[in-house]
Amino acid sequence: MSEDTVRSVEIERTSVGKYVVRNARGGSMSMGTGADGSFTPVELLLAAIGGCTAIDVDHITSRRAEPTRFSVDVTGDKIRDEEGGNRMQNLRVEFTVTFPAGVDGDRAREALPRSLQQSHDRLCTVSRTVERGTAVSIVEAAGTTGT
Repeated sequence: MSEDTVRSVEIERTSVGKYVVRNARGGSMSMGTGADGSFTPVELLLAAIGGCTAIDVDHITSRRAEPTRFSVDVTGDKIRDEEGGNRMQNLRVEFTVTFPAGVDGDRAREALPRSLQQSHDRLCTVSRTVERGTAVSIVEAAGTTGT
C-alpha cells in the first residue's frame, strides 16, 4: 500500500475498560465499556457510519444553501448471531435536514436525495466497507508478551 492510502489510529489503555484513541493529526477521544460518558466501540462504529455520510451530504448540499437544521440519527440492533458471536444488524442512518426558503434552499433540497444516494453508492468509505465486508486481521506485535 502506498503511504497516502494508509489510515490509522492508536488506542492506549488508561485504566480497566478505559482507553484514549489518537489519530496521526493529534486528535484524541475517550473510549470505553460504557460505564461512564465515553463512547463504546459500537457507538463509534455507528458514529463513523453516520458521520461519513453526513460529511458527504453536507459538502454537496451546503454549496447550494446553508442548512437551518442538519442532524443524523444512527441506530442498529446488537445481537448474538446463530454462530454465538456479537454483531450489529438493522443499521439505519436517518437524516433530518432543512434549508431556508428561496431558490438556494430549493436547490439544496433538490440535491439532498441524490447526495444521500451518492454517499451510499460510492463516496462513504465506512458504510461501503461495512456493507461489502472486509477481513480484519488481529495480530500480536512481536516481543509484546515478555516482561
